[in-house]
Amino acid sequence: MKLFDVYPLFPIEPIKAQGSWLWDKQGNNYLDLYGGHAVISIGHNHPHYVSAIKNQLDKISFYSNSVQNSLQERLSEKLGQVSGYPDYQLFLCNSGAEANENALKLASFVNGRKKVIAFKKSFHGRTSGAVAATDNPKIVAPFNSGHEIQFLPLNDEQAFNQSINNSVAAVIIEGIQGVGGIQLPSESFLQLLSKKCKEVGALLILDEVQSGYGRTGKFFAHQFASIKPDLITIAKGMGNGFPVGGVLIEPSIKPWSGMLGTTFGGNYLACAASLAVLEVIEKENLMENAEKIGNYLMSQIQSVPSVLQVRGRGLMIGFDLPESLSGLRQELLFKHHIFTGEAKPNTIRLLPSLALKIEEADLLMEALAFELKAFA
Repeated sequence: MKLFDVYPLFPIEPIKAQGSWLWDKQGNNYLDLYGGHAVISIGHNHPHYVSAIKNQLDKISFYSNSVQNSLQERLSEKLGQVSGYPDYQLFLCNSGAEANENALKLASFVNGRKKVIAFKKSFHGRTSGAVAATDNPKIVAPFNSGHEIQFLPLNDEQAFNQSINNSVAAVIIEGIQGVGGIQLPSESFLQLLSKKCKEVGALLILDEVQSGYGRTGKFFAHQFASIKPDLITIAKGMGNGFPVGGVLIEPSIKPWSGMLGTTFGGNYLACAASLAVLEVIEKENLMENAEKIGNYLMSQIQSVPSVLQVRGRGLMIGFDLPESLSGLRQELLFKHHIFTGEAKPNTIRLLPSLALKIEEADLLMEALAFELKAFA
């Protein structure tokens, strides 16, 4: 049997990792400034994280959600404390797509409506409802196209005001658009969404799958706008590589038995991993570090003459280059051994561990200076 060939692969096989570094089979080391799509939040193989999973594995690794699991309660309490949402409820699942799928379903359960407003350049996942709310026709199959989704331009207040009404079940928006190229909703736009959703009885869903978990310097990106959404979706950095996701649910929404469900969501190992991540974020002040190193990186990148625009908050950064420099990501990877992401060939995305050090950030700046001078 062969693998189903849907991933374009770099000819690199990492076999070891520590902190912000990867090593391949040949012993070459790579600086990881992408974290496997914003997943590595506290650094690869953090000793506290590894110990927590190993210790749990020695006890019990899995049973279904038909029995009590006090680790889920501990995780919910800790997440509420660290995130600033102690009064919200938590539904645990396995991925960001599953979190968004459940949030959309939950909104529809609450108000009995179907229509969803999403935004251009959005990415919310690849499951049926989540991919329908994703602005990429290439990955939306005919089976997924029956959902009632309206895509609006990001930060277009007039278009939103004209579209929001009492037929809308939910408005879903990323705290910062990741796949779309690190596009930020303005604080005033998020405040408008919150206000109008309350007026018409629609639920506001903040997709913080990439932008959450301290990446921006606050626990959630939307907290810069001082709003409280009805539903907040999380994953990626939540487990630092262990598959886990969740939905934070506004306290007035009442659950009923069987309303949502999952076999693997909130399993013992996922909870142990997620608790360890929160403990490290808190103990090592990683949100403060993300803000500090992110501000440093953005100011350094902005000073590079060939860079057209820099966007982001904390350690979620995107920068645009002239189209003639579209090969930069490949040059950084194969010549300088630095992993980055891209939104399009001339837009570089940086999503490193929140524990990134200044001297590691400087390695990127040295590589950029070398490559952009060569291109010029």
